Amino acid sequence: MTQSATATAPTEHASRYLQQLCKHWSHKAETDFTPESGTITFASGNLLKLGASAVQLTLDVTVPDAEDLEHFKGVVDAHLLRFAFREDLEIVWG
Repeated sequence: MTQSATATAPTEHASRYLQQLCKHWSHKAETDFTPESGTITFASGNLLKLGASAVQLTLDVTVPDAEDLEHFKGVVDAHLLRFAFREDLEIVWG
């Protein structure tokens, strides 16, 4: 059963992080991105959509198996926090 979740992360570097995530995962997933939006589609069916504004990064994750949702959110969080080590980034899942 497909399940989704959305998060926001206030940051002035949203576009940088969006592009870093897309480039990082481009070797193991299908990616399509601009400075303002990105989509990463994994072979597993997991999907990450990103949006960047001047003040925040928006993350939308969708997984085909509901049991994978928390794990996938954790993977996304871990990668994003690694890229954002210069700031105290807070990722808020709704």
